[in-house]
Amino acid sequence: MKPKKRRLVIILAGLSLFGLATGLVLAAFDEGVTYFYSPTDLVEKQVPQGRMLRIGGLVEEESLVRGEGLTVTFRVTDLAESVPVQYSGILPDLFREGQGVVAVGKLEQDGVFVASEVLAKHDENYMPPEAAEALKKAGQWTEGDGQ
Repeated sequence: MKPKKRRLVIILAGLSLFGLATGLVLAAFDEGVTYFYSPTDLVEKQVPQGRMLRIGGLVEEESLVRGEGLTVTFRVTDLAESVPVQYSGILPDLFREGQGVVAVGKLEQDGVFVASEVLAKHDENYMPPEAAEALKKAGQWTEGDGQ
């Protein structure tokens, strides 16, 4: 094989390997990404069921119901729509109705979001950035309300 042809084969093989490696990295990255949705997004868009995702907004007033053991149900709202959430575990100390929350979990076929993790970190002025953005899109959040 002539040197010119050998160089071309090596370059094509290198580009093929690079393309394959890039495809594998992107596929792995897509599986590890947890997308954020507001309650309005969950109601209006086709959200893949069984895929890990995050929802955020406010814990709806008078929606917190404690079940047996550590099971609780509550509704997350962006003041336009709300989504029922079921969680089994210990809630954060600062979790309460009317405050911002981000839940990580999966949306079930019946429309209930089953959370594996609930995050709530705030003082009187803090709102999780994702939840604040969702409320801004819904026209229910102003900069003077926090953040």
